[in-house]
Amino acid sequence: MATAPAPQPLADAVPPRRSRRRKTAHLKLVPETKLLREELRRRCAETAARLDKSQPLSKDDMERVARGILESQNLPEGLVGWTMVVLASEFWRDAVAAVPPSRRLFLLPHCLKHAEGCPADYDQFGLDCKQCGACSIADFRGVAEEMGYKVLVAEGSPLVLKIIVSGYVDAIVGVACLNVLEKAIDKILLAGIPCMAAPLLSSDCRNTSVDEDWVHEMIHVQASKPVQATRSYVHLMRAAAKMFEPEELDRLAPRLRGGPRLSEVNGKGVMGLDPIAGTEAVAYDFLAKGGKHSRPFITLAVYDAMTGAKGAEGDGAAHIAQLPDAVKRAAMSIETFHKASLVHDDIEDDDAYRYGDPTLHRKYGTATAINVGDYLIGLGYRLVSREAKSLGPDVACDILDYLADAHMRLSEGQGAELLWRDAHDKRLSPLDALKIYALKTSPAFEAAVFSGLRMAGPVQHYLEPIKQFSRNLGVAFQILNDLKDWQGDGDNKLAAGGDALGGRPTVLLALALQSLPAEKQQELLGLLTDDGRSPQARVARVRQLYDEAGVFDHAHRLVDKHQDRAEQIADEIQPEELRRLFYYLIDTVLERPAEDSAAPSSPLLPIIKPR
Repeated sequence: MATAPAPQPLADAVPPRRSRRRKTAHLKLVPETKLLREELRRRCAETAARLDKSQPLSKDDMERVARGILESQNLPEGLVGWTMVVLASEFWRDAVAAVPPSRRLFLLPHCLKHAEGCPADYDQFGLDCKQCGACSIADFRGVAEEMGYKVLVAEGSPLVLKIIVSGYVDAIVGVACLNVLEKAIDKILLAGIPCMAAPLLSSDCRNTSVDEDWVHEMIHVQASKPVQATRSYVHLMRAAAKMFEPEELDRLAPRLRGGPRLSEVNGKGVMGLDPIAGTEAVAYDFLAKGGKHSRPFITLAVYDAMTGAKGAEGDGAAHIAQLPDAVKRAAMSIETFHKASLVHDDIEDDDAYRYGDPTLHRKYGTATAINVGDYLIGLGYRLVSREAKSLGPDVACDILDYLADAHMRLSEGQGAELLWRDAHDKRLSPLDALKIYALKTSPAFEAAVFSGLRMAGPVQHYLEPIKQFSRNLGVAFQILNDLKDWQGDGDNKLAAGGDALGGRPTVLLALALQSLPAEKQQELLGLLTDDGRSPQARVARVRQLYDEAGVFDHAHRLVDKHQDRAEQIADEIQPEELRRLFYYLIDTVLERPAEDSAAPSSPLLPIIKPR
């Protein structure tokens, strides 16, 4: 494996980054006249033409440039969000133009339809648009499809990122209101995916309008000259996902029993398999199913950052294809441990669904699910131990030791949660909750980073920084996950307040117990158990008590604190490519609701920091 360079002092030319949560609703005005919109777009195009395209702009830099454009025209601050979208579209114009239409995705909002009388129904992919001529959706769609675009009429669909990572498209052309551009599609560009967008002229959700000539121009954009490639993590994301596709999974981790996949037994499930091969088949099926593959991505991306960062270059796909299988297997092991923890966690919480399907213990029984989780743990260690020759015995031993330590700490954190859940006294301090978070979430981040670093070279000088970085990142992530629980979770949780009903120890509960008067503390503790009221009534009352105690705002401030600490560590990390990756992880792992973002954002704002 390559040798990692020793850390160097932070260069003066690479300033530290500081993110701050703030409100952005007042920054989403749309220029009232077409003349003003055209003038601002022209100035954005002129500005973008002077920018270096090798590195995407940060959100902070994008906002700074947008504010400069507005100030030069004596225009109000409220146009910042709209100007950032248009500026970013011009920044990415050449990159989108260089992608053939057959490799582009065209996103349209359903609110362009006429609310009354629209004959279209919704399917799993969004609005199933009919060619009725009642609105412009069909017109746009017809033109785009004739050119070869993939077209999706939906907003904020989780399918979009999956389509990108799956490798079906390489660029996006979209239409949406500023609220949707900020909330939903932003994550697509976190990885540096070329994208252009035409903002709707209002944020209403019925019978909206758009500058149609802008949309037609975007659809037809074509390259007229060679395009400077912009850095992107898309190829590394795709490589992480590909490892868990059935064919590649079987190649990298050949099945010992050689039995068929569950999908190949004619609907008979495990009953159609040899009993000895059944555990392997269920484990491989679960390993290949669902998930964002963020942990193996981290390992691959860290290794890439420490060995020249060729995979993050705009044309890095060929380089990534040459990554050693030993590196891929080590990255796979992190996901294997994660999937094992999910199986066991679902049993311990008696969750009903995972990735939209019944959990393994609901499908096959608790005993079988426990056994499958144990099998996945063994598989994770085997993926690394069998690569001692390729990685070097010292490297393999160090990674295995780190994985074992992370596994034990994860179990300690989960054990602390279970002991609290089953205890008679449900009181919990914020510090206790944060300790549990650090044990439950941080070890996986830390192991993923360590594995990538260790395969690239010596890591002694990185041990303490990655430990503190992962701790703060993991704690902030878990707090955000608690907050997300009160918004509902379309992936696994069907309703808001599931943690309260499930009796899980959260920092929100701890903060409320710290702030409420004694009688309301007792009431809150009583709500954690079934007191005869409906689940909806219990959740509603818990929310009232949480609001009274101010826990949501307090929790956001805790996220700010831990994010700030993670960024301070990232500021000092060398080489520069690793620092950029750490900034990227902060922005993606700590993705916030729109009104809690650090700066006005758009689907076009790249997040690979040019630091």
